[in-house]
Amino acid sequence: MRRVVALFGEAEKGQFNKPFILKELPQVVDLLGNPPQDSEGLFFTIQALLYEREVVFFRVQEEGFSRNDYLIGFKLLESIPRLHALCLPGVGDAEILTASHLICERYKSPLITSQKDLYDFLTA
Repeated sequence: MRRVVALFGEAEKGQFNKPFILKELPQVVDLLGNPPQDSEGLFFTIQALLYEREVVFFRVQEEGFSRNDYLIGFKLLESIPRLHALCLPGVGDAEILTASHLICERYKSPLITSQKDLYDFLTA
């Protein structure tokens, strides 16, 4: 059984508000394209795949700021039977993080973020 990581981030291509199931590195380029400048979502995606995790990727318009994209994605995650981690690079928004807490609690999964984002959240 593969471990599943839900990840939210910006990408060059792909639909918004649709989960992309990624199991291999070539899928990242084929379905999502290149990462926009200053985006960390696809970097975390590649890392998860290299560690043999399955990724459920949600494309957002702007990492950390597209609240509606995150909230829709969280709602779609409710239909996934198992989730081992939730990754939200670029997010320091309290509303998004509060909503993510419910997902993490439901699946007993950790929230993965960057040191910079955690610092921004704690000092806001």
